[in-house]
Amino acid sequence: MSEKPVAEMSFEEALSALEQVVGQLERGDVALEQSIALYERGAALKAHCAARLKEAEEKVERIRLAEGRAVGTEPVEGM
Repeated sequence: MSEKPVAEMSFEEALSALEQVVGQLERGDVALEQSIALYERGAALKAHCAARLKEAEEKVERIRLAEGRAVGTEPVEGM
């Protein structure tokens, strides 16, 4: 498991690390204390990924707004 600080990871690095954490937890072949540490790291990685995605969405919205295009989402008819 990489011990690189979560805040320094790119989205791709964090997602890959999160997948590794989930894999280890699903296998169940780690001690309880290590499982807790993995779960804590996984929660931090998930939060980091969510924040990076939100930042990207906001940037796309600002670009669309600057181009005079509609911003936001609309429900699909019939859904």
